[in-house]
Amino acid sequence: MQAEEDTLENEEYEAELEIKNAEGLHMRPAMQFVDIANRFDSEINVSNGETNVDGKSIMNISMLAATCGTKLRIKAKGPDARQAIDALRELVEEKHFDEPTPKK
Repeated sequence: MQAEEDTLENEEYEAELEIKNAEGLHMRPAMQFVDIANRFDSEINVSNGETNVDGKSIMNISMLAATCGTKLRIKAKGPDARQAIDALRELVEEKHFDEPTPKK
């Protein structure tokens, strides 16, 4: 049983997500991101290619200065890593933080 628990604790997933809402990752969407990230036990790290930050910290997420079109690499490690990645993907790429996307 211990081996199974150790495997779950070390589960690791990652995804590349693109910011598609027109205003990018300003404070309200950043707070939504952090709120969802904090629902999970897994460690969550986010990178914009230059900066790697804790996905559970509003101060760190705001440092990414992610505008529309920015690609973020999200890594989750822990017992609920897959669920964390899925929830963050839904927020960023499907719901677009409940904000409008740019008009074409």
